[in-house]
Amino acid sequence: MRYLILIEPGTESCAYGVVVPDFPGCFSAGDTLEEAIENAENAILMHLESLIDAGEPLPAPLPAETYVKNPAYKGWIHAMVDIDVSRIQGPAQRINITIPKRVLRAIDAAAARAHETRSGFLARAGLELAKSQGSDGNTRPG
Repeated sequence: MRYLILIEPGTESCAYGVVVPDFPGCFSAGDTLEEAIENAENAILMHLESLIDAGEPLPAPLPAETYVKNPAYKGWIHAMVDIDVSRIQGPAQRINITIPKRVLRAIDAAAARAHETRSGFLARAGLELAKSQGSDGNTRPG
Protein backbone atom coordinates (compact mmCIF):
# COMPACT_ATOMS: atom_id res chain seq x y z
CA MET A 1 0.00 0.00 0.00
CA ARG A 2 1.13 3.56 -0.59
CA TYR A 3 1.03 6.02 2.30
CA LEU A 4 1.62 9.74 2.31
CA ILE A 5 4.31 11.02 4.64
CA LEU A 6 4.76 14.67 5.52
CA ILE A 7 8.29 15.84 6.19
CA GLU A 8 9.13 18.97 8.13
CA PRO A 9 12.32 20.38 6.60
CA GLY A 10 15.40 20.06 8.76
CA THR A 11 18.01 22.66 9.53
CA GLU A 12 21.72 22.55 10.32
CA SER A 13 20.85 21.89 13.96
CA CYS A 14 17.55 19.99 13.60
CA ALA A 15 16.70 16.71 11.86
CA TYR A 16 13.93 16.26 9.32
CA GLY A 17 10.72 15.37 11.17
CA VAL A 18 8.21 12.99 9.60
CA VAL A 19 4.56 12.38 10.38
CA VAL A 20 2.29 9.76 8.87
CA PRO A 21 -1.13 11.39 8.82
CA ASP A 22 -3.02 8.14 8.16
CA PHE A 23 -1.70 6.88 11.52
CA PRO A 24 -1.96 9.48 14.29
CA GLY A 25 1.01 9.07 16.63
CA CYS A 26 3.19 7.46 13.97
CA PHE A 27 6.22 9.65 13.39
CA SER A 28 9.90 9.49 12.64
CA ALA A 29 12.93 11.62 11.82
CA GLY A 30 16.25 11.54 10.01
CA ASP A 31 19.37 13.64 9.60
CA THR A 32 18.98 13.54 5.80
CA LEU A 33 15.87 13.49 3.66
CA GLU A 34 16.67 9.96 2.49
CA GLU A 35 17.15 8.78 6.07
CA ALA A 36 13.89 10.45 7.12
CA ILE A 37 11.97 8.60 4.39
CA GLU A 38 13.62 5.26 5.20
CA ASN A 39 12.92 5.70 8.92
CA ALA A 40 9.30 6.60 8.12
CA GLU A 41 8.89 3.33 6.19
CA ASN A 42 10.17 1.41 9.23
CA ALA A 43 7.88 3.39 11.56
CA ILE A 44 4.87 2.56 9.37
CA LEU A 45 5.78 -1.14 9.34
CA MET A 46 6.09 -1.17 13.14
CA HIS A 47 2.79 0.71 13.49
CA LEU A 48 1.02 -1.75 11.18
CA GLU A 49 2.57 -4.67 13.03
CA SER A 50 1.21 -3.34 16.33
CA LEU A 51 -2.27 -3.06 14.75
CA ILE A 52 -2.04 -6.68 13.55
CA ASP A 53 -0.86 -7.87 16.97
CA ALA A 54 -3.81 -6.06 18.57
CA GLY A 55 -6.24 -7.65 16.11
CA GLU A 56 -7.09 -4.27 14.61
CA PRO A 57 -7.88 -3.86 10.91
CA LEU A 58 -5.30 -2.24 8.67
CA PRO A 59 -6.81 1.03 7.52
CA ALA A 60 -6.68 1.90 3.86
CA PRO A 61 -4.78 5.10 3.13
CA LEU A 62 -6.86 8.24 2.59
CA PRO A 63 -6.33 10.29 -0.58
CA ALA A 64 -3.18 12.44 -0.29
CA GLU A 65 -5.20 15.59 -1.01
CA THR A 66 -6.90 15.11 2.35
CA TYR A 67 -3.65 16.15 4.05
CA VAL A 68 -1.72 18.09 1.42
CA LYS A 69 -4.21 20.96 1.54
CA ASN A 70 -4.05 21.17 5.35
CA PRO A 71 -2.55 24.55 6.31
CA ALA A 72 -0.83 22.95 9.30
CA TYR A 73 1.57 21.30 6.84
CA LYS A 74 2.32 24.35 4.70
CA GLY A 75 5.97 24.27 3.62
CA TRP A 76 6.36 20.59 4.46
CA ILE A 77 7.67 18.09 1.92
CA HIS A 78 5.17 15.51 0.69
CA ALA A 79 6.26 12.00 -0.26
CA MET A 80 4.61 8.66 -0.87
CA VAL A 81 6.08 5.42 0.47
CA ASP A 82 5.25 1.89 -0.68
CA ILE A 83 4.69 -0.50 2.17
CA ASP A 84 4.53 -4.24 1.53
CA VAL A 85 2.21 -5.35 4.34
CA SER A 86 2.72 -9.00 3.43
CA ARG A 87 6.15 -8.72 5.14
CA ILE A 88 4.50 -8.34 8.55
CA GLN A 89 1.39 -10.47 8.31
CA GLY A 90 3.09 -13.70 9.34
CA PRO A 91 4.60 -16.65 7.52
CA ALA A 92 3.21 -17.28 4.08
CA GLN A 93 1.63 -20.52 2.98
CA ARG A 94 1.50 -21.44 -0.68
CA ILE A 95 -1.97 -22.40 -1.93
CA ASN A 96 -3.37 -23.45 -5.28
CA ILE A 97 -6.61 -21.79 -6.34
CA THR A 98 -8.58 -21.56 -9.56
CA ILE A 99 -9.98 -18.19 -10.62
CA PRO A 100 -11.54 -17.18 -13.94
CA LYS A 101 -9.17 -15.10 -16.08
CA ARG A 102 -11.45 -12.05 -16.08
CA VAL A 103 -11.58 -12.12 -12.27
CA LEU A 104 -7.81 -12.49 -12.07
CA ARG A 105 -7.37 -9.49 -14.40
CA ALA A 106 -9.64 -7.42 -12.15
CA ILE A 107 -7.71 -8.52 -9.05
CA ASP A 108 -4.36 -7.73 -10.66
CA ALA A 109 -5.58 -4.28 -11.76
CA ALA A 110 -6.86 -3.50 -8.27
CA ALA A 111 -3.63 -4.76 -6.69
CA ALA A 112 -1.59 -2.56 -9.04
CA ARG A 113 -3.71 0.48 -8.14
CA ALA A 114 -3.12 -0.28 -4.46
CA HIS A 115 0.62 -0.83 -5.13
CA GLU A 116 0.40 -4.33 -3.68
CA THR A 117 1.32 -7.76 -4.87
CA ARG A 118 -1.48 -10.05 -5.98
CA SER A 119 -0.96 -12.21 -2.89
CA GLY A 120 -0.86 -9.23 -0.54
CA PHE A 121 -3.99 -7.76 -2.10
CA LEU A 122 -5.91 -11.04 -1.86
CA ALA A 123 -4.79 -11.59 1.73
CA ARG A 124 -5.82 -8.08 2.79
CA ALA A 125 -9.16 -8.20 0.95
CA GLY A 126 -9.95 -11.66 2.29
CA LEU A 127 -9.09 -10.69 5.85
CA GLU A 128 -11.18 -7.50 5.63
CA LEU A 129 -14.17 -9.49 4.39
CA ALA A 130 -13.69 -12.17 7.05
CA LYS A 131 -13.57 -9.52 9.78
CA SER A 132 -16.67 -7.79 8.43
CA GLN A 133 -18.48 -11.13 8.73
CA GLY A 134 -17.40 -11.57 12.33
CA SER A 135 -14.27 -13.70 11.98
CA ASP A 136 -11.17 -12.61 13.90
CA GLY A 137 -8.90 -13.78 11.08
CA ASN A 138 -7.26 -16.37 13.33
CA THR A 139 -9.88 -19.09 12.93
CA ARG A 140 -8.52 -22.48 11.98
CA PRO A 141 -10.63 -25.11 10.26
CA GLY A 142 -12.04 -27.84 12.54
